[in-house]
Amino acid sequence: MRPLPSRLAAGLFALTTLAAALSATAASGAQEAVAFPNHSGTGLALRGGAALAPPKILDFGSDPVAVSRVVADQDGSERRTDTNTEVTYALQAEVLFAKDSALLSGSAQSRIAAIARAISHEQPVRIRIFGFTDNLGSSAHGDALSAQRAQAVRGVLAHRLPPTIAFETRGFGERDPVASNTTEAGRRANRRVEISFSRS
Repeated sequence: MRPLPSRLAAGLFALTTLAAALSATAASGAQEAVAFPNHSGTGLALRGGAALAPPKILDFGSDPVAVSRVVADQDGSERRTDTNTEVTYALQAEVLFAKDSALLSGSAQSRIAAIARAISHEQPVRIRIFGFTDNLGSSAHGDALSAQRAQAVRGVLAHRLPPTIAFETRGFGERDPVASNTTEAGRRANRRVEISFSRS
């Protein structure tokens, strides 16, 4: 095994050689590009008079993996997910409603009013409000309660947003959980109201 200074010197020599070779190649390519005039207006042509392809604008809307950003409260009670096509607010039911209730508390109404102010800057034309519950109790009760909670949130938003916005309000009950219903933490995450809309 060679001592460290020798290995370091050899590595630096290899990097210097590689950089010099790349620099020479780039300079040669630039001379070739300049040697052939380009009549397409881009100011640069390739060997044999071939022109550069037109610039391509990436369409993130067609990207199957949406570019997303998630912002959540420290306790996880409220989460905002932004993608290039959609914005979703997810609020845990405990911060909005008492147990087995669809009546919004005063603090919950203030929280939804703040979301309405943020939504107004986006100027959506349609907002979806979906309610969800855990799997405790009957499925029919969960469906009804989640729909009532979604309607309660819609009432606050509709009061604070332009009347031109259309609303879709649905209760999904225990369907579409985001966590396992085998633990209380998972059930708490599943009891939620989601507010979402497409970006203009």
